[in-house]
Amino acid sequence: MDKTFIIAEAGVNHNGSFELAKKLIDAAADAGADCVKFQTFKADTIVSKSARKAEYQQKTTDAAESQYQMLKRLELSESDHRELQKYCREKGIMFLSTPFDVVSIDFLDSLGLECFKIPSGEITNLPYLRKVNSKHKPVIMSTGMATLNEIKEALAVLKDCPVSLMHCTTEYPCPFEGVNLKAMLTMRDAFHLPVGYSDHTKGIEVPIAAVAMGATIIEKHFTLDRNMEGPDHKASLEPDELKAMVAAIRHIEAALGTGEKEPAECEKKNITVVRKSIVAKRAIKKGELLTEENLTVKRPGDGISPMKWDEVVRTIAKRDYAEDEKI
Repeated sequence: MDKTFIIAEAGVNHNGSFELAKKLIDAAADAGADCVKFQTFKADTIVSKSARKAEYQQKTTDAAESQYQMLKRLELSESDHRELQKYCREKGIMFLSTPFDVVSIDFLDSLGLECFKIPSGEITNLPYLRKVNSKHKPVIMSTGMATLNEIKEALAVLKDCPVSLMHCTTEYPCPFEGVNLKAMLTMRDAFHLPVGYSDHTKGIEVPIAAVAMGATIIEKHFTLDRNMEGPDHKASLEPDELKAMVAAIRHIEAALGTGEKEPAECEKKNITVVRKSIVAKRAIKKGELLTEENLTVKRPGDGISPMKWDEVVRTIAKRDYAEDEKI
């Protein structure tokens, strides 16, 4: 199969610190991810000052702080973006960031990003989708909270962009019973597009299972330390876990193979060792009738196959055979 594109989602786990963002890039590159992704937004343009935080955000950040105040301190400047993109080039990993408003779409396009990542919350944002479509670039679209019809409507707007769909459950962390991983296949069959999985569960089992089921892209939040204060740290992998997930996905890719059912190259040497041949159960004289009483089946399998048993039984021995000698 083709290589799974693995996105290490740094998101806002830099806590507004440029130096911490660079360390996240180091960790993603060290883990072997294909891409490290941040989030691009201006708090003034994406949220009202009175908007409340999500329940999980209230648990992981200052409860007295508004969503606007939280996002304001998590912004990265335009110069931060440019420097982080440059640093990614030095580290040999793709830089990507999710825009959360139309101004950010234009800014990221000016950086020459290879594709756009649409977050689940913008799938019903028509002006936003039209702006992305105007860039005519590949799109990876998360579908958390969306129905098939909402996805269909968004795809109609993104008519000038090649789209990959990401199954996702917008909850942090997501309980296993909320994953519904089979919905990824439902989207693939409904829209005939590449599908992937953006994971918010604890651990690494579900994204690995998604690859086995056909995901072409995997996205997973990661952090340097889950105990840090911030909205997404608790639902993120730490660097060693990210590295383990990447390694496991690469193993699964290798294990999936071509789909053709034939002996693997590595097992061919064992065919004669573990299969069996028709042999003499006891000493047999030339001219003796071969029967179930004087024949048996034993290893190795470099003689007549036991599948030809009926062709051998009731024939005449053409020479003497010692016990265990292949017929």
